Amino acid sequence: MSQTNAATRAGAPSRAGGLARLRLSSFGLVTMLILEFILGTIYNLYGTAPAPHKSIGLFSSPDLALHVILGILLFLAAVMQVVRAVGTRHRLAVSLSAVGLVAIIGAGSAGLGFAGNGDNGASLGMALLFAVALVCYAVLVLVLPGRNSTT
Repeated sequence: MSQTNAATRAGAPSRAGGLARLRLSSFGLVTMLILEFILGTIYNLYGTAPAPHKSIGLFSSPDLALHVILGILLFLAAVMQVVRAVGTRHRLAVSLSAVGLVAIIGAGSAGLGFAGNGDNGASLGMALLFAVALVCYAVLVLVLPGRNSTT
């Protein structure tokens, strides 16, 4: 009996199990990104936009505060996604998870810029980087095997 079979039977996580968990965490990130987009849209429609020489506080309204808090949680979840992906050694998963993390960091930076001076370019940057992150994690949901898959 080989060492690999003994380790797998002893309860060591298999690569397929790791990929299935990575797929589930990708779905969680997709869900969080959609909620983040909805909160940002609500603030855009009903919140007070910053003026060129007057910034807004990141916790100045409940919807903006939720947007910021969810953004921080998204960042943490994306970091954990990269760690999980590296653990599976799946090249596509590592690449897309890393690009998704960079897009989330960029969107957060653009959000801070928007809150500081109300720059339309920063608002566009948030939206475009949201789309990049969403595509990365959605592709992982579609490509990675599920729990009951026999890949």
